[in-house]
Order: sequence, then C-alpha cells, then structure tokens
Amino acid sequence: MAPAVGARWPRSRAHRAVGAPGTTRSAAAPVPGLTDLGSAELGPVRRFLVRRPGVVDAGVVLVFTGWAVFTGVGADSMYGLDAHLGGQQVQRMQVASLALTAAGALALTRRRGRPALVAAVVGVLGVLALATTGATSGFELGLALALYALAARERPVVTWVVTGATVVALLAAARVLPLPLTVNALVLGADPAQAGGLEAVERRARGDALFSVVWAQTAVPVLVLALLAVAVGTSVRNRRMHVARILEAADALGREQEQRLRLAQAGERARIAREMHDIVAHSVSVMIALGHGASVALDHAPERSRAALEDLVATGRSALGDMRRILGVLHEDGTAPLPSPAAPPAGGPHSAAPAAPMQPQPGGLDLDALLEGFRRAGLPVRAAVSDRAGREGPEPLEELDANLGLAVYRIVQESLTNALRHAGGTAGVEVRVLVGDEHVEVVVTDAGARPGDGPGPGTGPGSQRGLVGLRERAAAFGGTLEAGPHGTGWRVRARLARNGAGT
Repeated sequence: MAPAVGARWPRSRAHRAVGAPGTTRSAAAPVPGLTDLGSAELGPVRRFLVRRPGVVDAGVVLVFTGWAVFTGVGADSMYGLDAHLGGQQVQRMQVASLALTAAGALALTRRRGRPALVAAVVGVLGVLALATTGATSGFELGLALALYALAARERPVVTWVVTGATVVALLAAARVLPLPLTVNALVLGADPAQAGGLEAVERRARGDALFSVVWAQTAVPVLVLALLAVAVGTSVRNRRMHVARILEAADALGREQEQRLRLAQAGERARIAREMHDIVAHSVSVMIALGHGASVALDHAPERSRAALEDLVATGRSALGDMRRILGVLHEDGTAPLPSPAAPPAGGPHSAAPAAPMQPQPGGLDLDALLEGFRRAGLPVRAAVSDRAGREGPEPLEELDANLGLAVYRIVQESLTNALRHAGGTAGVEVRVLVGDEHVEVVVTDAGARPGDGPGPGTGPGSQRGLVGLRERAAAFGGTLEAGPHGTGWRVRARLARNGAGT
C-alpha cells in the first residue's frame, strides 16, 4: 500500500547534502574551486584559507616577490658578478629585475580569473628577465604558480599548449641569448681573464653541446617546476571534477526521490479519493433509497418503515466506520482517532470512551452482505460467483488476495450504486463474478428503469468520477473496464489480472 499523504518520508544523506530539488549543478559549468567543495571537512587552517582566497593570493604574490628579489638582486652580489660585469651593468640588471618582478606580481594577482593569459604573460616576462638580467630572476617559480592555477581550472589540452609554449620560450631564450650564457658560465666559475674576456666566455658556452651544464642551470629548474606544477594542478582539478560528479549524482538522486515522493502522494490521494467516493456515493444512495422507502411505507406499513429506518441507521454507521478507517490512515502525528460510529458511550454523549478498533478493508467474501444491503434498499439483485472448475458460491473468492478482493468489491459496489441512482424501479440487476486462473471478470448488468419510473429518488446527473475510479482500479491490476449501454439498461464489465500489482 502506498504511504499516507503527508507521511514523513526519509530523505537520503546525499539529498540532504545537496539541498532541495531544483538547486542542481550543471555539468557544463566550470569546475568549481576548492572553496565550493567539502570545506567543512578540512582542518581549521585550511578551512580559513579556503574561505579566504584573497589571503592565499596575497601569499602567492609575496612568495614570488621574495624569491624574485632574492634571486634577481641578491644573487648578483652573492656570485660576485659585479667584479666581472662591472658595477653599472649589475645595477641595470637589478633595476630591470625589480621592474619585471613588480609586473609579474601584478599579473599573478589575476591568476584565478585568467590563468592562461597570466601564464603567457609570466612566460614573456621570464624571457625578458633572461634578456636583461641573464637569469630567470625568480620567474621559474612565477611560471610554476601560474601553470598550477591553469592546470587546476582549464582543460588539459589548454594547459599543455600554454605550458609547452612558455617553457620552450624560456629554454630557447636561455640557449640562444648571449647574456644568460655569460652569466651562467660566470656562476659556474668561468674566469674572463683566462678565457680572453666576456665575449670569449659567451662563445665557449655557446659552443658547448646542446644540453650543456651551462644551459641546464636554467633549463632544469624551469622544466622541473613547470611539470610539477602541472601535475599537482591536474590532480586538484581531477579531484574537484570527481567531487562535482558525486554532488551532481547526489542531487539527481535527491530529485528522483522527491519525484517518487510526489508520485506516491498523488497516488495515495487518488486512492483515498476513490475510497471516499465509493463509500459516500454508495452509502448516501442507499440511505436516500431507504429513507424514501420508509416515508412511502410509513402510513400503510409502519413495520416495514421501521425496518427501513433501522437499515438506514446501520448504513450510516457503517459509512462512518469506513470513513473513520480511511481517515485513520492520515493520523501519522499520533493524534487521537475519530470516535466510534457506534452508539454513544455510557454516561452520555460527552463522556470519554475508548476508540473502536479499526475494521479491515472489505473484500470478495463481503459481497453477500453488500448485495443484501442493496436488496433491502429496494434493488432486485441476482448474483452468481463461479470459477473455471465449475465451483459456485463464495469459495472461489477465498483465493483472491486482499487488494484484488477489495477491487472486486468496489467495482460491484459502484456499479450497483449507479444502478440504484439512475435505474430506479429496474426489473433487476445481475452480478456475475468469474474467477479464472489468470484473470477475474466482473460483469454487472441492469435492465434499465421501467417505463415511467425514471431515476431513483434524490439523484441527478452523475459526475463520472465513479467510472474514472473504476478504470483506475482496473488499470492498477493490469486490466480493463468497459461501461456503456446494454439493451435497455447499462453494463459494466471489468477484467482484472490476478498477478497485477494493485494499490
């Protein structure tokens, strides 16, 4: 049975994690940053940094600036280059290094928003540093920081194209430009006095093998840092994409669960509406017929009138009991059930009384009582129940499960109610139930109203909700329902699968 409307359905942990339906993450959106994914599971220091990316960016700029100033300005004095190149040349190199460092630091502040452009700019500044200072002047680190941001946010093809272009440009500049060759040779211990001057030092360094130690002094740091930055950035990007896919899957699962909940609620509302319609339509129609009969017989047959009134009261109590049973399904919050539809408790109508026990749903074995109630209401009903083996009587109905038995009961009830309402004074109604091995067939046929009788008392045009409910019941069991004129009357024919699901 479907859950009651308004019942508390458990939501999955994944669904709680992603919020309400509709807050989905598009698969085509950019890969989210670390600030978007799982920051609550980090330690206090990392959580602080993740939630304040500006602090991280400032730290990156400070690290690059410190390293660039140390290698671009302090290294000249540390290696004694002023003794070979002259004080003015070293000063010009230091000024150029500081200017390029400032430009690089400014570029790195934009590495999150435009990582490819920043990496290209830092690569160009590194080439200029080689041309004006003879060294990378810290731009090997600046390029690595830019490539990390690029690899963490862009597609691999973009990352490798930019990485290849910038690294090749730096390595080519270190191999071709004269100043880097001269400075690296001097750092490695070359003596211009013995070699015949600075030009001789540069020519000897240029004449070495392609992968010389002089060139490797620049190439190795650039290449190693660039590859390491790309590897780490790619790993971070892959992790972010993996977490994003998990969140997307959890979000989809949450939407699916929400949709299932809504469908279940809609199905439960439809089921309760069918039950309420069947109970109210049947009970009220029977009560109207009994009341009309009691009023007609009041003068000339008071005993029959009294019996009709007793049946009317019993029908009303039965209807109230059925209503109580249906509404009791909705009492999920622990509130007290409705009072018993039986007689008022001893001690007066205001005294407390224990609630009446919930009655089970009617089924196929309750057809006899149902038919007898219609007969007392004045509807001449003939019934025949059988199976393929030729057995007759209620025994074949014992084989039906509770849901299928309820469906058979409601189909007969609604069909007879319609006959009572719209075929008043009919010559008779025939009910046939055939229980097969795979299907159950229910046929209810009325002979139509006698000429001049018209519809039953207190009836009007039908709303067709009953027929809609019958078709829904039949469809729930993989069956069909046909309803329409038959001769002078009306016939309802339902065919239900015994292995149908039913709700």
